[in-house]
Amino acid sequence: MCGIVAAVASSDVSGILIEGLRRLEYRGYDSAGLAVLNEAKETSIQRVRQLGKVAELEKLLADSPCHGVVGIAHTRWATHGAPDEANAHPHISNGRIAIVHNGIIENYEALKQTQQTNGFHFTSQTDTEAIAHQIVFHLQKKNSLLQAVAHILDELEGAYALAIVDTQHPDRIILARNGSPLVIGFGKKGNYAASDTIALSQVAEKFIYLENGDIAEIKQNQIQVFDGDLQPVERAHHQVLLSPQAITLGEFEHYMQKEIHDQPRVIADTLEGRLVDNNVPDQILASDATKLLDSVEQVHIVACGTSYHAGLVARYWLEQYADMACVVEIASEFRYRRPFVPPNTLFVAISQSGETADTLAALDLAKKHAYLKTLAICNVPESSLVRESDLMMLTHAGPEIGVASTKAFTTQLVVLLLLTIMLGKRRCVEKSLLTDLVEQLRNLPSRLEQVLSGEDQIRELAQQYADKHNALFLGRGVHYPIAMEGALKMKEVSYIHAEAYAAGELKHGPLALVDKDMPVIAVAPNDRLLSKLKSNLKEVEARGGNLYVFADADTGFQSDARASLQVIKLNASDNAVAPIIFTVPLQLLAYHTASLKGTNIDQPRNLAKSVTVE
Repeated sequence: MCGIVAAVASSDVSGILIEGLRRLEYRGYDSAGLAVLNEAKETSIQRVRQLGKVAELEKLLADSPCHGVVGIAHTRWATHGAPDEANAHPHISNGRIAIVHNGIIENYEALKQTQQTNGFHFTSQTDTEAIAHQIVFHLQKKNSLLQAVAHILDELEGAYALAIVDTQHPDRIILARNGSPLVIGFGKKGNYAASDTIALSQVAEKFIYLENGDIAEIKQNQIQVFDGDLQPVERAHHQVLLSPQAITLGEFEHYMQKEIHDQPRVIADTLEGRLVDNNVPDQILASDATKLLDSVEQVHIVACGTSYHAGLVARYWLEQYADMACVVEIASEFRYRRPFVPPNTLFVAISQSGETADTLAALDLAKKHAYLKTLAICNVPESSLVRESDLMMLTHAGPEIGVASTKAFTTQLVVLLLLTIMLGKRRCVEKSLLTDLVEQLRNLPSRLEQVLSGEDQIRELAQQYADKHNALFLGRGVHYPIAMEGALKMKEVSYIHAEAYAAGELKHGPLALVDKDMPVIAVAPNDRLLSKLKSNLKEVEARGGNLYVFADADTGFQSDARASLQVIKLNASDNAVAPIIFTVPLQLLAYHTASLKGTNIDQPRNLAKSVTVE
């Protein structure tokens, strides 16, 4: 959520700031702005803010250029105050301090009340403006800028990533981080900071990831990092190289479509080196993982959104293939209760970005309880979740720009199946089944290519669906979470209200909704629950409902000449990877429905890619 870009360079930084904001658009936002220090005469702050997209801010800059060698920029996702220009960042105090902020300051109302008593005037409804005024308050006490920032951090309650400029120190930017991600990039012509390395990949290849409590000062030729007591600290340098193909659309109309088509390749990347002969070696988890895996007796998975659905699929796998109990919880619920932790429980936190606030808070709570170990499943190796967990299993989805997760979800499922195999082979998986599971994973990329080759049929199906306002998604067993994920994708990008149910629950209430205007989408693998699912779907047909069935080729489903039953046949026989295969056509259905409706597919309204606030 939100995006920060900051730059100190030898020449004008406004172009770098705009390009950085453009690369952070995937995070979700409703307004954008930038501020630069202009030294033409006496140093002053030039600020431009605009409601809407970065392109609108760029147009405004064309009419009112801002030039300077030091600057900060921001895309805002509204938390305190409505989306409008007055609440957009950067915020300025006393004509001296400009600040951009990600996160939420929980005690800002108390700070604001005191500041108003002290004569500070507020022009916005944001918590961020209170931070700017508090810095000026401490500067009035003859503190240095660095000291003033250190003072205010002791007074703030909540999460923040901050970038601050000062007209009286026009050669530097002060940064601070607690809870919200912030990275520093080393460039040849200056130094930079941002919420994500992707914002700076055009100007930097080497990065520092700030830790919670860090304060940093960056100048054109110098970077210093301090702890909360302003004692110098060392932070590791990381080389991050992004290929242009990873962040460009190429032949596709939207990033979501590109990322759906990326899945065969990124799943192959995620499996690289993790399948050895007919085995999944313990060492892919850690060099000394065998003793740990021998000790695991149950698994506790915590995640949010799409990652939560991945955890739900893994629960079925762990029960079936590892003979192991598994509990799956939404992170925002888990973090506010006192969990019961049976002995030898492995805690697994799943997050695409590794910066999801609720998941990080859940991990922090888990570390205070008697879990055997904590394991992060994540797409970002330098993320907070990975750094703060005992163990990690990385997905290799690459940058995912579209807000609606696609390839991150399927690569998470692949990693969770690898974990299931590692646990299962020491408990109940026979050698022949182990060999079969490994072979299924090896063949998965090519099977997904086959599914993607049927995109035209799904595009045609979307034409029948796009004028609907509601939908039901049905699945049974391990495919119930896949129905949940299909419904989530549909509502995220098409704005059609979609709900998922275990098909057996139809008769317990949802059947009242079924009529000719309520499409019902079903996931129908050829498994032991197929006959039960068919009975459920007969209930829909009997009530005049229109069925769209994604079915394995051997299930016997046939499209109805009256179009009340539409069947999309897949090569997805009853095996472990079938849930991954069924995911892809549901993603395509959501994408093409949204495309026909003309929604903002890659940046759906009101949503953010990386949810870094509670």
